[in-house]
Amino acid sequence: MNILSPSILSADFAILGEQVKYLEEKGVPWLHIDVMDGNFVPNISIGLPVIQSIRKISNMLFDVHLMIDDPIRYIRDFSDAGADLITFHVEAAKDPAAVIAKIRECGKKVGISIKPGTPVSAIESYLGDVDMVLVMTVEPGFGGQSYMPDCEAKVSALRSMIEERELPVDIEVDGGINKDTIDRSIASGANIFVAGSAIFKNDIAANIEIFNEAFAKAEK
Repeated sequence: MNILSPSILSADFAILGEQVKYLEEKGVPWLHIDVMDGNFVPNISIGLPVIQSIRKISNMLFDVHLMIDDPIRYIRDFSDAGADLITFHVEAAKDPAAVIAKIRECGKKVGISIKPGTPVSAIESYLGDVDMVLVMTVEPGFGGQSYMPDCEAKVSALRSMIEERELPVDIEVDGGINKDTIDRSIASGANIFVAGSAIFKNDIAANIEIFNEAFAKAEK
């Protein structure tokens, strides 16, 4: 099943609550929340108070993407703040297995992510222990970057591994996903799609419909 996960990094924070409610009213099931620390990536974004605030008004699945060093330190905090799925970067974790175990201990779904320059082999041994793999299709840190087609080969390789092992693992892509790249992202094997400016810029309802039409076409 293909799922849209709009990234609030591109939302209007003056009316964030309204926009989150609007997405939910339009049937969008997931909300992507980027957390950056200024160390692992060269940018700083939202933290715990924002997640706690919007958790009060939304029943969407909170897809929290930790782009932070040594993520195990904050797993409990993000769990308590309202995350449903916590994704960490394999490049940022000293002991990925321990991070996975901590997220499970908190009763949350587990995601593991790789940057464009990281090979699939870096996470292959963890595929049986996670719920989702996030393949970054831009360098993490800033929204609005251009999609990197080279990452499609990694998505396809992961999809083959997952199907061969019959694992219930989703593949998410994040970065440059829009009306021009959604079809090829689906074709490569991804099934969860993070979109920022492609959703929040201009008419949100019309933008959601573009993705829904792409999903419907792929399912035929």
